[in-house]
Amino acid sequence: MPEPHIRRATPEDEEALSLLDRATWSPLHAVQPRPRPPYPPFFTERCGPEDHLVAELDGVLVGYIRLALPTSLACNVHVRQIQGLAVADAARGAGVGRALLRAVQDEARRRGARRITLRVLGHNTPARRLYESEGFAVEGVLPAEFLLAGEYVDDVLMGRPL
Repeated sequence: MPEPHIRRATPEDEEALSLLDRATWSPLHAVQPRPRPPYPPFFTERCGPEDHLVAELDGVLVGYIRLALPTSLACNVHVRQIQGLAVADAARGAGVGRALLRAVQDEARRRGARRITLRVLGHNTPARRLYESEGFAVEGVLPAEFLLAGEYVDDVLMGRPL
């Protein structure tokens, strides 16, 4: 399989990203219910195209990662947070998630960040392994933070210096 091409999202990616987001919804990583029509826009005032990197394989959009400020506080501007990562089922195992993680760290550095953080559900072992393999460490756990499908799930806070 070819290497994924990573680029910044554009407004024209809206529909493809919205479809990908719905197709990859899973209780393994989602705390919101499964999306139902009418679907909200993918890009919002808070997170627009400039906050997303996308991955393409053979010109087809197969993944994205969202990078945002974790808070609006000036004293926290040196930190960026990954607030979404999705890879199409057909592209899993092709290095798309890893390529997006590496690219978003470069982008965070370019934006002046010294740290990058994320949150992941405790039961999402595949994602946690990927993050750990890319240098992220568990920095905190909020036990039983979410009640999902009748089970309590931890919210795991991970981060790494840039």
